[in-house]
Amino acid sequence: MSKAMDNASPTLSRRHFLRTGSVSLLAPAIITAATTLRAQKKADSNETLRIGLIGCGGRGTGAAAQALQADYNARLVAVADVSETQIDTSIASLSAKTPDRVTVSPEHRFTGLDAYQKLLASDVDVVLLATPPGYRPLHLTAAVEAGKHTFCEKPMAVDAVGYHVAMAALAKAKEKKLNVTAGFCWRYSTSRRESFKRLKDGEFGDLMSYFGTYYGSPVKPIAAVSARKPDQSDVQWQIAGWNNFSWLSGDSYVEQAVHSVDKLLWAMNDQPPVSCIASGGRQAPAEGGNIFDHFHVAYEFANGLTGHIGSRQMTGCSNENLDYIQCSQAKLVIGKGSAPFAEGAKRWRFRGEEKNMYQIEHDELFAAVRSGKTVFDGDWMMRSTLAAIMGREAAYTGQRLTWEQILASKQDLASEESLKWDDKFEPTPRPIPGVTKFV
Repeated sequence: MSKAMDNASPTLSRRHFLRTGSVSLLAPAIITAATTLRAQKKADSNETLRIGLIGCGGRGTGAAAQALQADYNARLVAVADVSETQIDTSIASLSAKTPDRVTVSPEHRFTGLDAYQKLLASDVDVVLLATPPGYRPLHLTAAVEAGKHTFCEKPMAVDAVGYHVAMAALAKAKEKKLNVTAGFCWRYSTSRRESFKRLKDGEFGDLMSYFGTYYGSPVKPIAAVSARKPDQSDVQWQIAGWNNFSWLSGDSYVEQAVHSVDKLLWAMNDQPPVSCIASGGRQAPAEGGNIFDHFHVAYEFANGLTGHIGSRQMTGCSNENLDYIQCSQAKLVIGKGSAPFAEGAKRWRFRGEEKNMYQIEHDELFAAVRSGKTVFDGDWMMRSTLAAIMGREAAYTGQRLTWEQILASKQDLASEESLKWDDKFEPTPRPIPGVTKFV
């Protein structure tokens, strides 16, 4: 990671970065709420930690449920989403589980693409970012500017320009000593933490190769264009089916298989790959959307090792989500069966208690806020995000790409801060390897 990337601070817009290559970027100026005392120092035991949820879909609702369980004196006090119906569903679900901890007044139910700004201007201490990933850099920047502790769902960007926006925000978060926890849930898994510790301690010998799979069914089928409602704008239609558009999801590789990319970099001591080469495409026909349904990416690292990630979202195929980590004295297998295990000259199986990794994410975040300590996942979560973007672009273009190339890329799939709810917007066409050019 270059020093310039790590030390960037927000001063300019996403579009300005695209024109000039600057890594200094600006959070929305309308965020004027003062940083709360609880976001600056240890929270007293009798202080209520006020939670704001941005993105009330399934993942956001799940994150809110875990946040409410993480601290004995936490309350959900504000929510934001483009859909009032989604807000109703989320609040109903959360209220059924913890009725005494969901205290969202009507004036703190914010809707629209600017709802995040209104929520951040309210008196919340911790925000949960769980909208479609294309909006993540914008929302992360605004949350940091507003001085909020943040749970940031993965991925943190969908293109290189968004990566630099988020990096600039995180540099400011470091300065403010804000807590930032990543939605890379496997980093919080009890068994995975022990597995990777043993791996790095050399218990299984020298690391030789890594193969991770993320083979599953489509998260959300691509809706036929004929099903689009006559009054839906391009932006409305695409947000409704956000998984199927790269400017919103990053494609399936960046949105979902990024978990496997993150574990690969974890095994490589969070060092970025030197280069990668990839294949990918779309096997299942589809009218709408511009994403691939399968990828295979081979990453090369400075230590001479190669790590492979295979992913697909297809029906009727064998599914698995495994990590095969070959070492000189054993093969460590994660995800097959109830616990990680190593087979070979060095044998091992995880025998401890497997706690809920989604809950641990929030337990550690809220414990830090309550105690005055700081947890900060910013650097490695961004490195994993960019490595996934790099792999996707290698597949899209059919070209071998280097880390330096993806850092210098000016790809901007969409400038989210300029898009309005009723706008027309034509996303990039589905890529054709060998034809699509690297930006």
